[in-house]
Amino acid sequence: MGTRFALILVLIVSAVVPAAAQSVMGLAPLVGCYKAQNADGLRLLGGAAFRFRFSEILGVEASINYRGEEYSNGSVEVKSWPVMVTGLLYPIPAVYGAIGAGWYNTFVSYNVPSEFPGGPASISRESKQQFGWHFGGGVELPVYSYVKLIGDIRYVFLNQNFRGFPGSSVVNSNSPIVTAGLLFSL
Repeated sequence: MGTRFALILVLIVSAVVPAAAQSVMGLAPLVGCYKAQNADGLRLLGGAAFRFRFSEILGVEASINYRGEEYSNGSVEVKSWPVMVTGLLYPIPAVYGAIGAGWYNTFVSYNVPSEFPGGPASISRESKQQFGWHFGGGVELPVYSYVKLIGDIRYVFLNQNFRGFPGSSVVNSNSPIVTAGLLFSL
């Protein structure tokens, strides 16, 4: 019932918003949350996005975020700054589909517990870059003449490789990410 109501509301808003009201370029601060599959709990993220709309139905987004997560009860701490490029397809003016790729600049800290060789004092760090991809969709709803409320959900495909921590050579960190922000027209 709730899904039908949301779909009907999006279709009504999309029909009311004229194509001329769509901005060509915009900048948005973003906040969101996500839960990587093998990570320890739900996490918040922050970032910014730049959008450019080529036509009524095609656009592109460039974004950067900050993510932090923990694995193995806090023994592995991961901080990453994904730089992403996303293609946007607008089947109706206020609704878009998204697909893209990201370059994940990742910093990993290992705090090896006492039951593993090296003991609790064994802390090491590494940095690496990884490629991931994502898809999803969202809405752009006008709030004011030059401001839109944007919100989307994307699914990110990214597998971490923690070689320095015993028993965690490949960790599934795929995750749905929900973000929201205000898109300011430039």
